[in-house]
Amino acid sequence: QVHLVESGGGLVQAGGSLRLSCAASGRTFSNYAMGWFRQAPGKEREFVAVISRRGGSTDYADSVKGRFTISRDNAKNTVYLQMNSLKPEDMAVYYCAAALNYNTIVEHGADYWGQGTQVTVSS
Repeated sequence: QVHLVESGGGLVQAGGSLRLSCAASGRTFSNYAMGWFRQAPGKEREFVAVISRRGGSTDYADSVKGRFTISRDNAKNTVYLQMNSLKPEDMAVYYCAAALNYNTIVEHGADYWGQGTQVTVSS
């Protein structure tokens, strides 16, 4: 079992930045690819970003490329999502995810999910 706890969400003006963190516990963190998803009201949960076990590979949704950066610190069992140039359409609950297989996250799934953190972007 992997337990994931997100933090760092909040209210920000359009054009601003936030950094989300996800602390993992339970199993060996470096065995898992990590990702971020988001879900806006009335919409399905969507893939945002993924990072491989050692951080050598990343992928992003087209909507966030060039604005968001995913990173991880295996010594701290933590994955981050740096969000810059935020737009009102980025407003959603952001979920951290873990999977043994990188492609599981790329294909919009996960083995474990966090509870989510709210990101609100004011225009």
